[in-house]
Parts: sequence; C-alpha cells; structure tokens
Amino acid sequence: MSLGSLCADYDADAFSAAPTDGVDALCYLESAIADQVEDVAEGTNIFFLIWAGATVFCMQAGFAMLCAGSVRSKNVKNIMLKNLLDACGGALGFWSIGFAFAYGGSASDFKGFIGSENFFLSGMSTGSDYVGWFFQFAFAATAATIVAGTVAERCKMIAYILYSLFLTGFVYPVVVYAIWASSGFLTAFNDEPLFGVGMVDFAGSGVVHMTGGFTALIAAYVLGPRKGRFYDDDGQLLDEPKDFAPHSVALQMLGTFILWFGWYGFNPGSTLAIASAESGQIAALCAVNTTVSGAAGCVTALFTDSFLGRRATGESEYDLSMAMNGCLGGLVGITAGCAVCTPGMSVIIGIIAGWTYMLGSKTLVMLKIDDAVDAVPVHFFCGMWGCLAVGLFAEPANLEFAYGVTGSDLVGVFYGGSGALLGANVCGVLFIIGWVSVIMGPFFFMLKFLGLFRVDPLEEDVGLDISHHKGSAYDITSPKEEDVEELKIRRSTHGKGHTEIPAGGE
Repeated sequence: MSLGSLCADYDADAFSAAPTDGVDALCYLESAIADQVEDVAEGTNIFFLIWAGATVFCMQAGFAMLCAGSVRSKNVKNIMLKNLLDACGGALGFWSIGFAFAYGGSASDFKGFIGSENFFLSGMSTGSDYVGWFFQFAFAATAATIVAGTVAERCKMIAYILYSLFLTGFVYPVVVYAIWASSGFLTAFNDEPLFGVGMVDFAGSGVVHMTGGFTALIAAYVLGPRKGRFYDDDGQLLDEPKDFAPHSVALQMLGTFILWFGWYGFNPGSTLAIASAESGQIAALCAVNTTVSGAAGCVTALFTDSFLGRRATGESEYDLSMAMNGCLGGLVGITAGCAVCTPGMSVIIGIIAGWTYMLGSKTLVMLKIDDAVDAVPVHFFCGMWGCLAVGLFAEPANLEFAYGVTGSDLVGVFYGGSGALLGANVCGVLFIIGWVSVIMGPFFFMLKFLGLFRVDPLEEDVGLDISHHKGSAYDITSPKEEDVEELKIRRSTHGKGHTEIPAGGE
C-alpha cells in the first residue's frame, strides 16, 4: 500500500501537535509537505502572471514607439500622450467596471452575456485575485492602444479619452465574457459549449486584436482621412493617394521588436500557470509557435511585395515597413491557435497572415479609409484569419492537452474535423464584428455630430504638437543667421578652424 493510499483519510487538524511516531507521524509529514508544495506552486504561478502581465504591458512602449515613428514629426507628442492615456484609462476603466463585466459572474437575467460582481475589485483580496486582474488589465489596455495609431494626426484628445474608457470599461469586457469567461455563450469552457466545442481563441486573436482592430476601422471611417491623403484642398480626388512618410523608421523598428518581445508574455502567459509540467509544456509550445509565425509573416510580406514590385517596375526593392507589419500580422495570426497548432502549421498560418496583411492594407486604400499605421490590416484582418485558422489547423493532441477536447470530429478540418470548431470560431468572429459595430458605430457618429471627434483643419495643418501640446516634440531651433555669417567671416579672415580673439576680449 502506498503512503498516499494509507493517508487518504488522514486529518492533520485532528492533532493539537505533530505526532512523533507510527503511521500518524508519516501521514502528518506527508500532509505538511503537500501543503508546502501547494504554496510554492501558487506563488510560482502568481510570479509567472506578474512577469507575463508586465511583459504584455511593455507592449505599450512598443505601440508608442511604432506610432511615434509612423506619424509626421509635428504629431509625435500627441500620439505618445494618447498611448500613455490608454494605459491610464485602461487601468481605471478595467479597475472600476471592466473586470466585473468581463469576469465577475453573471446576473440571472444576463447569463452568458455580462458579469455582475467585483466592481472596483470588491470581494477580491488574495494574490491570485489581484494578479488575475493585473494580467487581464494589460490585455484590455492593448485592445485600446490598437486604435491610437489608426486615428493619429487628426483625432481630438477628448474623443480619444472617451472612447478609450468606453472600450476598456464596457465594449471589450463583454467580448471577454462571451469567449473567455466560464459562463460565456461562446466559451470552450461552458458546460454545454457551442457545437460541442465552443470558440477556441487561446490568447486573443479575436478577443483582443479583432475587437481593437474593428473599433479602429469604424473610427477611421467616421473620422475621415487626413488632409491631402486622398483628396486635394478643393475636395477633388487625387490621381494617386499621397503617402505620408514616417518621420523615424528607427522608432518604428524599435517598436516592432518591443511588441514581438511582449508577445512572449501575451501568448505563453495565457496558460495562466507554469508550476506544472503540463502548463509548462503549453507555454513552451506557445513560445515556439509565436516565434515561427511572426518570422514567416515578415518574410512573406517582404518578399511578396518585392516580387510584385519587380513585376510592375522591373526593380527589386525591399520595403522595411512591409516587413515590420508582416511580422506583426504573423504574431496576431498565431495568437488564437498558439497552444493548439504545431510549429509547422504555425509557419503556414504566418505565411497566410503576411498575405492577409498586404490584402487588407490595399483594400483600405481602395476604400479611401486612412489608417496612419496600418493597424486595421494587422489587427483586424490578421486577427480574423487567426480565429479561422484554429478551425483548420487545431491538432488533436494539442487541443486535448490545452482544452480537454477529445472528440475526433471537434478538431481542425485538416485533421479530419467535422467543421464544428471552425463553425464555433466563425460565430465568434461574427459576434465580435456585430457587437463592436452596434456599440461603437453610433458612439463615434455621436462624437462626430457633437463636434468632439476631429480637430480643426488649421490645427491639423500646423500639427497637434503645437496646437495641443505647447510645442514640438523635437528641439530643432537653428542658430541665428547673423552668428553663422560672423563665423564665416572670421574663418575667411583668419583661416579655417582658427579664430583670433580681438584685443580686449571683444
């Protein structure tokens, strides 16, 4: 008989002091060790989520640098302040009502739609409670930040604050509840999941990226393009859309790498634990899949664009912006399936994500929708592809390991599935599009009607840094012309590089 079997009914609390001999002593020791192991495991999991949440929060710096580099220098202060306010507004909105709507149980009249407990984190007091809020807040702030770049250079600050709070406090939490909370009508963790499996979106291709990306699409459509992007000053359509060159490709590159790094908290961190071999295996698989999909998206977008350019012009050129956004598209695309796909299939997902980004970007230009940083193609289009890819490429063993799904008909279509998983994820995609449209469409139109959405045309021409933030982000003051002329005269008189000090020090 094993010690575990011998001590199965042992009650350590029955003793006022530790027994010193016999079976009772052995069982008391076994119970004490088990308690210690459980405490260590809980502490390890809490630390893991703190690390993962901090890494996801680091993505705010990535978004800030990417957006700052992508806009013109006259709008750098404005876009960075909006990124900062995303973090602040997201924290307050998710602390007050957002977390309660997302994970706070369900009211009897709204079961499966919205949470109803833990407003202002009431009733939460343990380390596991607090770290759960912190990790989920980082995701909510990410969803809001996606919108920042799209509406850059022409959106009023008050409008940005209002929709950032509204998105993190209500719109995004409802999507979270539907897909990730145990009572959600789309969740794979429901007692009676949709089509027998529910929507599988492990780390948020749909929940985070589609929600933020589709909000950005609606905002860009209602707000209108930047001056001179598609129309001239008289409102006449330009023969070719005007490209506004980014003012710092170096900042764009820095932002891209920071975001890629943050994805290692985003995807592996979504295991929510690390203290067991099972959770560690899932996290490790997520890290590998994240890496290869992002790399495949980058290479695909870069060389496909170069190939098409060579066909059109006969010249081979390599667009760095295309490579960066292709990489981000690959990362978005694998986010839903990072725990249930194999590395080989993740490469395929990344390849198609690179093409999806390119198609989405060209589609927006055709529709005369101005996205200053191409956030909509990266996050919405590639996020939608990521959700659909799960229904195609979810591998049976990984799906069982991560979700406990065992039916052979519930796996990806390419592994013999019946399409139930694909159907559940299609329903999730349609729900996100419908929910965001119904709520954010009227919201943005109301902001526009009240004159709260777009800045004055003159302010847009001058730049939002000067018109809204007390001056330019860069000190580019030139020396006085008279000082330059005097220096030239001295050098021409006394020789290059040598200046004599006149008598008397004048």
